[in-house]
Amino acid sequence: MARLILIGLLAGFFFSATFVLNRIMSLSGGHWVWSASLRYAYMILLLTAWLLVFRGSAALARTLGLFFKHLVFWVATGSIGYGAFYALICFSADYAPGWIVATTWQFTIIATLVVLTAFGRRFARRIWLFSTIVFAGVFLVNISQAGSIDPTELVKGALPVLAAAFCYPIGNQLVWEAKVGHDRLPDISAPEMEHPFAKVLLMSLGSVPFWCLVIAVAAPPPPAGRQMVNTALVALFSGVIATSLFLFARNESKTGSQLAAVDATQSSEVIFALVGEMLIIGAAPPNALGLLGIVVTGVGLALFVRFQETR
Repeated sequence: MARLILIGLLAGFFFSATFVLNRIMSLSGGHWVWSASLRYAYMILLLTAWLLVFRGSAALARTLGLFFKHLVFWVATGSIGYGAFYALICFSADYAPGWIVATTWQFTIIATLVVLTAFGRRFARRIWLFSTIVFAGVFLVNISQAGSIDPTELVKGALPVLAAAFCYPIGNQLVWEAKVGHDRLPDISAPEMEHPFAKVLLMSLGSVPFWCLVIAVAAPPPPAGRQMVNTALVALFSGVIATSLFLFARNESKTGSQLAAVDATQSSEVIFALVGEMLIIGAAPPNALGLLGIVVTGVGLALFVRFQETR
């Protein structure tokens, strides 16, 4: 469990780039549709190149074959887990600083437990308690900084993220269920499902119809060169590195408790995003209440480790 949490924390570090860079692009006038959709365009290019270079054309062909064999499944999971999730995250960046988006995103810790329960996964009641402690910690961080933010913008920035908090675990869990076997989902137990980069590519390809629809409806002005560069960085740090690490940790999880613990490590994004905004944008440092929230979050993660190692 400790190894899985460390991998999850490393993923959280790279995930935090999303919130900081999206806020930078928003402040510079970049449209949220391009911040969202270009990330996945870059991811598809990067992941395709990686598979082609390091695993060969045969591996890429098998991955693409798996995509077209279960086209409806990948479009559904990609649209929910990547499309709707990230469109809502980028939209919220127009109304709230990155650390607020990152903090509100921690609701996914609770949302994940709801999603896992809906899929019939069971875990001890203590897991709910530990997740609540983690969420309480990031809530304290939020409260410590919320006084300086306009309440209207806080709501506009928070509500889309609350919806995104359910979209992401639903998409990922659908893929996990299909891999291990579920009577209402296609059987996708192919070797490619064991490779994080291939799995991310499959879901990214599945999100393409969603992004085409969003671009057609929103009709945003062309993206500036700086936005394209920043989006490429988000794609590399968050979309490729962080997502692959996160899915690897989830793939290594064997129980509902382990899955919940890995998902809870996303709370570290709050700390990383806050520090990043302090260094890059000049955000105010956390006060005593914020520091308390950071400690509480760490305690919640430590309890996940202790529970698993002593059960």
